[in-house]
Amino acid sequence: MARYTCSFIISVASDHLLPLLVELLQDCQLDIQYHTPEYIIGREVPGNVPFPKLITVEVLIDKSKSTETETRMSIVIKNEELPIHLDNYCRQMFELIKQSIESSRHWHLIESIAG
Repeated sequence: MARYTCSFIISVASDHLLPLLVELLQDCQLDIQYHTPEYIIGREVPGNVPFPKLITVEVLIDKSKSTETETRMSIVIKNEELPIHLDNYCRQMFELIKQSIESSRHWHLIESIAG
């Protein structure tokens, strides 16, 4: 199973972050399966890649460490693909979504830590 993680600190209030993240994930061709004010699950829509390569994205918004101007969040992107090659499909999608978060016009990125 391929699995990639990253944590972010961004300059936006946590109350405003959820709808912006839902929109960002949908723009990355993900179907939002579940969300609460602190958690989002998105899945890639079948059709473009084989089922084992379909990715799932989990976003955790850490409201306990958030302030009025900064929010911490973590993402986990995974699929059933064995990560035999460094540049596998899950890694490519991870980089795409990570870049989308880092370059979003809706907030200013303060810190990004890939795990």
